[in-house]
Amino acid sequence: MVERFLEQTTFASQEDFIKNLKIKVPENFNFGYDVVDAWAAEEPDKKALLWTNDKGESRQYTYADLKKYTDMTASYFQSLGIGRGDMVMLILKRRFEFWFSIIALHKLGAVVIPATHLLTKKDIVYRCNAADIKMIVCAGESVITEHITAAMPDSPSVKKLVSVGPEVAEGFDDFHKGIENAAPFVKPEHPNANEDISLMYFTSGTTGEPKMVISPLPIPVGERLYGANFTDNGLPEQIYSYMITKSLLLPPFWRRYKIIM
Repeated sequence: MVERFLEQTTFASQEDFIKNLKIKVPENFNFGYDVVDAWAAEEPDKKALLWTNDKGESRQYTYADLKKYTDMTASYFQSLGIGRGDMVMLILKRRFEFWFSIIALHKLGAVVIPATHLLTKKDIVYRCNAADIKMIVCAGESVITEHITAAMPDSPSVKKLVSVGPEVAEGFDDFHKGIENAAPFVKPEHPNANEDISLMYFTSGTTGEPKMVISPLPIPVGERLYGANFTDNGLPEQIYSYMITKSLLLPPFWRRYKIIM
């Protein structure tokens, strides 16, 4: 995979790496198609996601599974009116549906806004109005859904609420029923351009209102390649670990690593 994005993939020294690293950013790069789906085509049976919870329930997904379910999710979100440039907030804790949703939204060219489950009504109202959020996908827990429901009268941009369960509160669509009944996914003709935004975060707001921080679509190319080459050439692993913490989703999938939750 890395060969697709580097002109040179092996380096004799750190100096060689610094001098000769040349990153090739594809036109209209999209992580969902260019990395996740590419691995599904090359190594479909490779484990991609291993998930368990505190009740002992567990699930395993291969790269082929990940393509299947992210396509289903993308089709479902399309049916809800989500497309390129739309803002979608995910309040999914560490649910496996987070990965289905974020990759699906990348495939549609939508903007993903990951958010903590500790947001209250005022936090949700502020974010929805500041970012013009169109849809919220959340874990179906009353401590989350009650704050979302309370925020809706003051959040006119939000058109859809989706719950991944276990509870589907009034006013929320059922994520799992939605993806099960979704039509076959049709890739948008032009899902994104390289200058588009893929991720947006809100800062903590320690000294004022939270600020919006954006990440363009090609950013993962540089993050992953930089981190991988430092590690692969024998430099301390903590450098790589620092690099991968800059993204919630992208780097581990670059080299078929499993996500373990």
